[in-house]
Amino acid sequence: MGELTAKTMNGRSAAASRSARTAGTDAGSGTEGATGVTRTEEKSTLLARLRTPRNPRLWFEILLIGASYWLYSLVRNAVPEQQSTALKHAKSVWSFEGHLGLDVERSVNHAMNSVDWLIVGMNYYYATLHFIITIGVLVWLYLRHPGRYGPARLVLFVTTWLALVGFYAYPLAPPRLMTNGHFIDTVKVHNTWGSMSQGSLSHVSNQFAAMPSMHIGWSLWCGITLVTLARPLWAKILGGLYPVATLLVIVSTGNHFWMDAAGGALCLAVGYTVAYLLYGRWVYRLPRAAEPLPVK
Repeated sequence: MGELTAKTMNGRSAAASRSARTAGTDAGSGTEGATGVTRTEEKSTLLARLRTPRNPRLWFEILLIGASYWLYSLVRNAVPEQQSTALKHAKSVWSFEGHLGLDVERSVNHAMNSVDWLIVGMNYYYATLHFIITIGVLVWLYLRHPGRYGPARLVLFVTTWLALVGFYAYPLAPPRLMTNGHFIDTVKVHNTWGSMSQGSLSHVSNQFAAMPSMHIGWSLWCGITLVTLARPLWAKILGGLYPVATLLVIVSTGNHFWMDAAGGALCLAVGYTVAYLLYGRWVYRLPRAAEPLPVK
């Protein structure tokens, strides 16, 4: 009986020893370290840190936006202009729209040009609001929605840099520069300022970077942001109307085909997708104010 008991105790000791060795092996393989924190938990913490919005810093944002726009302009204007290729592409786009029965740009261009005050206003709209409204929405996000500012800014940056790929891969002349399109260059005709195709500005701006349209990419971003986050009804309405008005302006002034606008919308969709994959949520469903990281 004593011998049987001894054997039983020895068996239990051996099982305990095997369990200890197994636990040690698990710890060495990364399941659980000396601190008791598993690799899965470490990865989860790292992902949580990455997906937690930070409070933006004003000096950094000014520096980042200024440097990024300078670099964007530098790269955009460094792309070879390739006039013959750009005009050939414009003819192809115009022809394709004609096959679809949607080649409406010339009719809109001539109709709007017949109303002097309207087309002059559109010329100034095209030259100014593209920057003013976008910067205004960025400032509003920075002040009122700091937790969403960084992710929303990321959407805008991805959209803009993706456009550079389009400028390089598909140089496209705007309708106003088509030699046989019978479009009206409304800025030239009405002698309003802001044209990048006239005077000294024509030498520092690539005239054949029309696809995709960042006037549409940026205005859609502004519109979606305001419609989603703004509280006053009038702000939501203006936000919704802004990209629609911009589409009318870019077509009326002969600066873009409507297909350029579709390209800008596609770039924006990619921007929102990248932000969603990075943060794991729709950008505007992130916390309004940045939250501190969880302490473990």
